[in-house]
Amino acid sequence: MIKEIIVVEGRDDTVAIKRAVEADTIETGGSAINERTLRKIALAQERRGVIIFTDPDHAGERIRKIVAQRVPGCKHAFLREADATKRGDIGVENASPEAIREALSRVRSETEGMDPLIDWEDLIDAGLIIHPQAAARRRKLGELLGIGYCNGKQLYKRLVVFKISREEFAAALAQLEDEGVIH
Repeated sequence: MIKEIIVVEGRDDTVAIKRAVEADTIETGGSAINERTLRKIALAQERRGVIIFTDPDHAGERIRKIVAQRVPGCKHAFLREADATKRGDIGVENASPEAIREALSRVRSETEGMDPLIDWEDLIDAGLIIHPQAAARRRKLGELLGIGYCNGKQLYKRLVVFKISREEFAAALAQLEDEGVIH
């Protein structure tokens, strides 16, 4: 049984989570997350801890951001978009139990106020921002590091709050180079 309560978007996500692991969930009801649900998530964080596990799309990222801002200290699990897509529909409910377990095995904790281990110049040098292929590179890097896809500014923030070390960053870049994503 997973100790923390997993925050998902809807009932189908809860069903998918329960097929993969033994866990309790809180459903946000989609992107129209209300004050009552946020209070429930805050109580869950206080009592057992919370893992935010939303869809790897714009709406899921919006929900993740709202919850993380209102409920500090949450953990985060990220599914690869490819693992969450079925017939053009993106969502946790489409992921296999194996993909869900893999994402939950790579949960990341936030740590605000840390000194960055990776700086903006590192992102430029790696072609993760200000580069024609930056979005594709960030997508693959996010998958490798288990922090999801995001724009350049969000990537920088996630590298900081999830305490991605220079070694982890360098290893992921080396893998991108081996796969031909970065030349």
